Amino acid sequence: MKMRSFLVLSIVLVVIIPNMGKVKGRGRGSKWWGIIRAGEPSNLISNSLKENSFMNTYLDPAVHATLRRKQRRLVREHPGVVVALAKGTRQAISECKHQFKNRRWNCLTKENSQGRGLFGKIVDKACRETSFIYSLTSAAVTHSVARACSEGTIESCTCDYTQRGPSGSDWEWGGCSDNIQFGMKFSREFVDAGEKARDMRCLVNLHNNEAGRAHVSSEMRQECKCHGMSGSCTVRTCWMRLPSFRAVGDNLKDRFDGASRVLVNNAGRIPGKSKKRFASQLKPLNPDHKPPSRKDLVYYENSPNFCEKNPKLGIPGTQGRYCNESSIGMDGCDLMCCGRGYKTEVREVIERCNCTFHWCCEVKCKVCRTKRTIHTCL
Repeated sequence: MKMRSFLVLSIVLVVIIPNMGKVKGRGRGSKWWGIIRAGEPSNLISNSLKENSFMNTYLDPAVHATLRRKQRRLVREHPGVVVALAKGTRQAISECKHQFKNRRWNCLTKENSQGRGLFGKIVDKACRETSFIYSLTSAAVTHSVARACSEGTIESCTCDYTQRGPSGSDWEWGGCSDNIQFGMKFSREFVDAGEKARDMRCLVNLHNNEAGRAHVSSEMRQECKCHGMSGSCTVRTCWMRLPSFRAVGDNLKDRFDGASRVLVNNAGRIPGKSKKRFASQLKPLNPDHKPPSRKDLVYYENSPNFCEKNPKLGIPGTQGRYCNESSIGMDGCDLMCCGRGYKTEVREVIERCNCTFHWCCEVKCKVCRTKRTIHTCL
């Protein structure tokens, strides 16, 4: 009997011990992405006092369940912010697909899924692609909320009137500046609320979240409007305007290409969550490289092989993808098809053409049939 118990215990230990070091729920901080479904009409119930407004809305329970307690409180305290969050998440998806449309990983999403399933299982790995997703979604929340404040769709914030320094000789401060301060603060509280653990993944996620916000705030630009008789520009009124989200996406894509692989200085334990401690904890894997800056993206795991299908990570592979035969870049047939080769065929394409505007207000187009040469990865 004792021998039998010993054998059972030994088997249990063999099963458990190899798994003790594994991190579970590695993409846990991304669960809030389920807020994207709040933009669907069936998931928003307007306050009866403001029947035609999204200023005060309540979340469908399924969407509500994707948020942490602090995130739910923030949504309650800032009526109208739900719509901005859903809009920002959709904006992040669109930008991600644009930036990676010609790469092996082309930012596949499952928009009907809840929470972290939105971008697929890739977020379970702390690789370059995940660093881009985290920074982009954090930037999108910052951008969307800051813009919503100036548009008056969030009850608890308005235009940023702190930009009232000395005016110029032919211009003065005025207008409605986008509220980047509120957008940054809300994003830190809402997005970072998902990172509760004190481990390497938490540290990397928080750094990338902050990098996304930094790229939004640093690109704020002055915008002006002329005033004067007969169109003259006697005086200009100026305010601070957010950059286009495309500009933010372009900058983050550049940082993706130069992302830093990092280690943690103190063998992985993170004593606290202050920004200074985060910065001091990260160090490059290669000692010859400089430490990552506030705007750099960081990762600590190699990216998976996107060439071949990997159901475990939800990677479809590049078989069947279109490629550019004349390109030497990532969209070129040699790189996109991973050396497997490609097939070429001529297809007839039906599309609108010769479009003209007719007053008022209609655009009429002809239907043209053209032949195109298509290259597809084997």
